[in-house]
Amino acid sequence: MGSAKNSSAARKARIEEMRRTERARERRNRLLTIAASVVIVAGLVVGGVVLVNSQSGKKDTAGDSKSSGSSGDSGHWVTGKDGVQTWSGKLARTHVTAKVSYPMHPPVGGNHNPIWATCDGTVYTKALQDENAVHSLEHGAVWVTYTSKAKKADVDALAAKVKKTPYSLMSPYENQAEPLILSAWGHQVAVKSADDPEVNKFFAAYVQGPQTPEPGAACTSGAM
Repeated sequence: MGSAKNSSAARKARIEEMRRTERARERRNRLLTIAASVVIVAGLVVGGVVLVNSQSGKKDTAGDSKSSGSSGDSGHWVTGKDGVQTWSGKLARTHVTAKVSYPMHPPVGGNHNPIWATCDGTVYTKALQDENAVHSLEHGAVWVTYTSKAKKADVDALAAKVKKTPYSLMSPYENQAEPLILSAWGHQVAVKSADDPEVNKFFAAYVQGPQTPEPGAACTSGAM
């Protein structure tokens, strides 16, 4: 009887030891699995960050650039019989956040800020950033600019016209050759006064005209 009891106790002890060994092995396996999962997840996160940064870098190069100071324009003016100047050549359209050096003043196209200047018949009393105004031209706006040499009566009359015209804007602009200038994407004309017949002709031709790169794009809720 004693031998049988000893044998049963020994068997139970071996079974318990085997269970302890199995539980220990399962814990090790779980820890290894968790560790491997952490490594895999970390690798995926790092890889995703690298991919996002890579794609972001590509976008900045192709679409939105922070460092470009060039307008990207090339060409020259061609003046028509009506006095309207048309830019013959390339007008770039990349979004940039840096200041841009334009070949004409006011500019009629080129690389520009991602945010347009509000141009819903908007009259500004302070100068605009060229880069925002050019974006407005891309949306089909006509931009009226004037210097301190312009007559107050002409400025007031043109302001009244702009206020009645969606897709137009007006602002002071000292760095231009004539007191009164009207600009659209790729087109520009100097006018003698608010009564100059070219004012109505220019508005009729170029407010949302065929020159517009992005017809119908918003002119509300922009900068300034």
